Amino acid sequence: MTSVPLRKDAARNWQQIVDVGRRFVDDGVPLRLNDVAREASIGVATVYRHFPTTETLLETVARPGLENLVTAANRALSADDAGDAFAGFLLAGIDIQLADASVQPVFAAGTHALPETAELVGRLNAASGELLDRAQASGAIRADLTSQDVVRLMCGVVFAATVHASPGERAGLTRRYLDMVLAGLRTPA
Repeated sequence: MTSVPLRKDAARNWQQIVDVGRRFVDDGVPLRLNDVAREASIGVATVYRHFPTTETLLETVARPGLENLVTAANRALSADDAGDAFAGFLLAGIDIQLADASVQPVFAAGTHALPETAELVGRLNAASGELLDRAQASGAIRADLTSQDVVRLMCGVVFAATVHASPGERAGLTRRYLDMVLAGLRTPA
């Protein structure tokens, strides 16, 4: 990725590569740079010049979804009811993961190839941690739940719905699973 403004042809190539990468992710096709180059009808060297690794392309494809998650987290932080804000953020996170298959692997990765991805994930982790802290402080969510638990549970909900339901059933099934998870996370009466 280049931080200098691109020439028109280079910008067009960059966008075409990202568009093909997006199609591959949406279709469940493994993201291989040589395959992306072939599908985009762009030279392999050009693809590697823009995206030196598969991770850089995947992170670029995932950026809008991650930005939407950060926006959802910030919106939830401004809500008055901490328990509802936490639940609403989890639902938004599930919806974004269902809509964009690139978000989950990028968010779950231990390291990131692009500094802007690391910054977005850091902001997301901080905001979601604050949402959890607020929900726990309000008594809405169990005190023994950790941020890592939340990430794993949400990934599990999305995975279960993705594997066991057709695309048209996934949104409803994830909401049902999320309701069950939240019932288990709520502070006992």
